[in-house]
Amino acid sequence: MKFTLDFKYFVSRLIIFSILIQLMGCKSFSGVDFNAIDVSDAEATNSAKMLYYNIHKISEKGIAFGHEDATAYGIGWKHTDDPSRLRSDIKEVTGSFPAVHGYDVGHIELEREHNLDTVSFNLMRDHIQQLHDKGAIITISWHLENPVTDGSSWDKTPAATSILEGGEQREKYELWIKRLSLFFNSLKDDEGNVIPVVFRPYHEMNGSWFWWGGDNISPENYKQLWKETFQLLRQNNVHSLLYAYSPNTVNSVEEFDKYYPGDEYVDILGVDIYNHSGNESFTRDVKSNLEIVGQKALLADKPFALTETGNNNFGEDPYWWTQTLYPGIKDSGAAWVLLWRNARPSHYFATYPGEISEEDFKEFAELEEILFLDEVEEITN
Repeated sequence: MKFTLDFKYFVSRLIIFSILIQLMGCKSFSGVDFNAIDVSDAEATNSAKMLYYNIHKISEKGIAFGHEDATAYGIGWKHTDDPSRLRSDIKEVTGSFPAVHGYDVGHIELEREHNLDTVSFNLMRDHIQQLHDKGAIITISWHLENPVTDGSSWDKTPAATSILEGGEQREKYELWIKRLSLFFNSLKDDEGNVIPVVFRPYHEMNGSWFWWGGDNISPENYKQLWKETFQLLRQNNVHSLLYAYSPNTVNSVEEFDKYYPGDEYVDILGVDIYNHSGNESFTRDVKSNLEIVGQKALLADKPFALTETGNNNFGEDPYWWTQTLYPGIKDSGAAWVLLWRNARPSHYFATYPGEISEEDFKEFAELEEILFLDEVEEITN
């Protein structure tokens, strides 16, 4: 009789424990006090809070390596060859997947089947689910169309005031946010929980190449656009996001703050830097910018990252990883570095089998501070 009662008690506690895990929205009991994790969305899921917590943990151990569209295509192959298989140029070089995977949802607002870089949204969803299950961090940018002209993100026609509350294109923008929200909420794990992602909207706003940046928008309107987008997403029941703010290269905290919407609307601080001015300048800029962003992040108790970067001199530098990129990010405290996409042999930003910097990348990947997916999984489990 005693064995029967003990067994029933054990089963009942196991059921309760299982329910608690599901309610927490994460895959295992972590002992984390979710009420103590402060993120921008007061209604954020526990999964989103856990992602935030894990990003902090990762930054204490090293720098996670990331790559845009890493499993969607690479040099000499495309996702259409075998859609459900996770393949990556980086894995083929190192044996490991990137720890951070970037995707872009440009054209989701138009209800297209593919994004602006021909990646199927269904495939994106499938890969995000698989990668999340492996412990990857997902970061998403949004190269949305110009709402006034229906041109691309690079159409510089000023458009922000038209989609702010009371603007003539407000109804269109609210529809766009609704479509974006449906996509975010469709990202679910095996248990039906919405997968948390880092959302990096309206990036590089201090440059004038997008309709939402530089000469094409005032800092006040940019801040309002960010806040209203944040509010609209919440109104559409999106609570799985961490919000990342990432200007292009800056020279001071004041320049970083020029378009900054406020700590209450941002979870992760970032900066985007490419080597347009040469490798020596790039290394200096990366180091100084991560110091600027890192100081602000420390005061705000937020993680920070090199949210977009890459070598513009395609195929010209065999030692770029260890002699140019790493000296800039070394001991910076950044949570991750995201390399832009490998689109084609004349336009790629990481490496691939047979590429001139492949051996140097292997050396870079072996550095203790640089973390790939299997290493990040050990830290966060």
